[in-house]
Amino acid sequence: MRPVFSARQGKEINNEKNKQLSAFLQRFSIFIVLIVMFLVCSLLSPYFLKTNNLMNIARQLCVGILIAYGEMILIVSGFLDLSVGSVLALAGVLSVACYKATGSMALAILVALLVGMACNLFNGIFVAQFEVPAFIATLGMQQIARGIALYFTGGANILQIGKYVNIGQGMIGFMPVPVIIVIVITIAVWYMFNHTSYGRSLYAIGGNRKAAEASGINGKLVIYKSYLINGMLAGLAGVIFMARNNSGLPNGAVGYEMTGLTAAIVGGTSFSGGVGTVMGTVAGAFIIGILENIMNLLGVNSYIQNIIEGAIIVIAVAFDIMSKSRKTSKMIMAVDDTKKENSSAK
Repeated sequence: MRPVFSARQGKEINNEKNKQLSAFLQRFSIFIVLIVMFLVCSLLSPYFLKTNNLMNIARQLCVGILIAYGEMILIVSGFLDLSVGSVLALAGVLSVACYKATGSMALAILVALLVGMACNLFNGIFVAQFEVPAFIATLGMQQIARGIALYFTGGANILQIGKYVNIGQGMIGFMPVPVIIVIVITIAVWYMFNHTSYGRSLYAIGGNRKAAEASGINGKLVIYKSYLINGMLAGLAGVIFMARNNSGLPNGAVGYEMTGLTAAIVGGTSFSGGVGTVMGTVAGAFIIGILENIMNLLGVNSYIQNIIEGAIIVIAVAFDIMSKSRKTSKMIMAVDDTKKENSSAK
């Protein structure tokens, strides 16, 4: 005999299938979009799949991915950084100046990391201790860091930087040096999010800070750590950026904070906090990088490119808000259905 399912059992099975499909799409939709985008771009331009072009995309993405990781860490915990482009420039020019003065690449990298951390320590102090909104605190640091970079260099580029360029343009075997660096950082950030108490604390603070602190998590310490790690990533990105451009550029990386924010949000990091993955951020960075590359290959006006990138981040945030609203509505409906079923059973 065939089993007879009640209407309620059939509804539960359908709901379970819908949940599984929804979870699958939520988890892998960004990668599906990336694959489709890659295929479309290969049809739009015969130069897209050329080895030199793909290598150029990989090199260009390195700085953006590092910045996106920093933004992702902050957004997941409920904050953000609008100063990263200026901090990157300041860390980069001071690093180049240090290398020209000492000839030590290790010391130059250390200077960049310390400068990035120092700037973000101030961000963390104002956000954690004085409860200044992250938007305001980091916007102020954006102006301060850029001003210091311009004052230090007199507004002029630092040229003839010698072997410093190797960290941005060098190769180890068939792999570009900055790509190797980003792969190592990606593994470290992934491990941090998935296998450390600090990573779990980021999600908890971003999801509900009061509840997280009530459970014993030190919210202020998490904020400090988040900004310091963001500063380290910005400093390292500054080294690669200056090396790729073969000079110290105090006016460089203008608007890069938007590049990082866009990559993180397009990659599924929720602007309201508590949600985000490393691989999703990587996929988001690739989507933005490939989009910029194909627009350049097709000769799209740079002003139009800015309009498109701005529209992407607005749409991504709007989609995130709509998704959260739908989830909340479904939860409320599920609770109401349960109440109705319980009342009818009585």
